[in-house]
Amino acid sequence: MAVARAAALVRVPPLPADRRAAGHLPAWRAERYLAARALLRSLLADAVGADTAREPLAARPGGRPYLPGSPGTAVSLSGSEGWVAAAVLHAPGDARAVVGVDVQSPYRPSAGLVRRCCRGEAPGLLAALPESVRAREFAWIWTVQEACVKAEGTGLAGRPWTVPVAPGARHGQWRGLCWRSLRAVSPVPLSYARGPADLVSAADRTAPHRSTSDAKGDLP
Repeated sequence: MAVARAAALVRVPPLPADRRAAGHLPAWRAERYLAARALLRSLLADAVGADTAREPLAARPGGRPYLPGSPGTAVSLSGSEGWVAAAVLHAPGDARAVVGVDVQSPYRPSAGLVRRCCRGEAPGLLAALPESVRAREFAWIWTVQEACVKAEGTGLAGRPWTVPVAPGARHGQWRGLCWRSLRAVSPVPLSYARGPADLVSAADRTAPHRSTSDAKGDLP
């Protein structure tokens, strides 16, 4: 998995298929779209090989991206306010492999949004934090929730705000997925989820370590 500033990737030549897919987007969205795919293809080249890195991406119902020619190689993309992230889970031949990643620039959440996304004592704990700290902590929570429903393939229809995440949590499980927040290595809130559980330990042994100019992370 990797995260980077989109501006650091704008000079990477996109694949023709990616450029065509971005052609109908506003300029700012096209830049982020192409940057995320450049980051993903770099990860794929490291983790799987150059041929897989050049494969076209497709989308399943619900929006989850996948590689039609590479069952068992799960991928995910994310972008937020100048940042992009990508993740790969390579489990050759096993089409059950899923992964979701989410990056989120902090913003001030409303009290109603906090109550919607957090359970139990969490809203009170967040309310007690200084505003800037509260915004960042909420962003960490949201990245976990988004990563989980992305891995599940349901997106917003999966009601990410119902995924239970405690303030400060670094890892956990949800519906057979294992999730982790990269609090120790990422300069921006960034989390991933992957599964099923029996694939996770096998992937740990071969997970690539990936660096960018801004942050680095593997799939521990």
